[in-house]
Amino acid sequence: MLGQDVTAAGQAAGHDVTALARRDLDLTDPSAVATAIRDARPDAVVNCAAWTDVDGAEANEGAATAVNGTAVGHLAAAATEHGAHVVHVSTDYVFDGRGTRPYLESDPTAPISAYGRSKLAGERALDLDRAAVVRAAWLFGAGGGNFAATMLRLAGERDEVTVVDDQVGFPTYTGHLAPALVALAEARATGVLHASGEEPCSWYDFAEAIFAGAGREMTVHRGSSADLGRPAPRPAYSVLGTERAEAPRLPGWREGLAAYLNEMEVTSE
Repeated sequence: MLGQDVTAAGQAAGHDVTALARRDLDLTDPSAVATAIRDARPDAVVNCAAWTDVDGAEANEGAATAVNGTAVGHLAAAATEHGAHVVHVSTDYVFDGRGTRPYLESDPTAPISAYGRSKLAGERALDLDRAAVVRAAWLFGAGGGNFAATMLRLAGERDEVTVVDDQVGFPTYTGHLAPALVALAEARATGVLHASGEEPCSWYDFAEAIFAGAGREMTVHRGSSADLGRPAPRPAYSVLGTERAEAPRLPGWREGLAAYLNEMEVTSE
């Protein structure tokens, strides 16, 4: 989902983009990664690959860490050998969610799920004097499965849905994040940066806005995370803020949602 938008953003910026899907490159194979970087000889590598099944990671933490953690080390080693700059995408789930104000780059990490721990391992596999880690939250976009797509599907199947209102974050449209990642690669930014925007919301708020924007009639009930009984715990509050001038300031999520619905050709009925 993000990789497709980064590819498009890189091409739009005039770059020669080599886009490698999972079938093209196994990031957990260090020799394959080394060969791919040697052959492409990129100026920069933007790593959009990840194990994103948060609940699945609870039962398969080793496999999730192999992709989200160890593989990042393989990529960093190969990039360093050939002088390529790395921009790696991480997550708000590296925080425990007990905060009451937006998390800054310098705030201590304390992931509460296997997924969060695996992503933190990826951050620690990088030399942050030579690479950038960009934390982003609640991604949605046209290129893959996501919360907005699920809500639109459910709107065609039922008249009511229950959505949690005790998790607060910032939905991020990949069409907005992608060009920011390309710009950071161009600038050879380093260290941890938060891709943040204004007006956080709950999943409940986001769902209501999706149905309203799509012109779908749907009764949305407020639910709690405890009621869902999901295998992986989620941070209750994982809003990202920033203390760095060069960190991406993204458009608001409502603007992102409007762009997403337009891209998906979803029209109000």
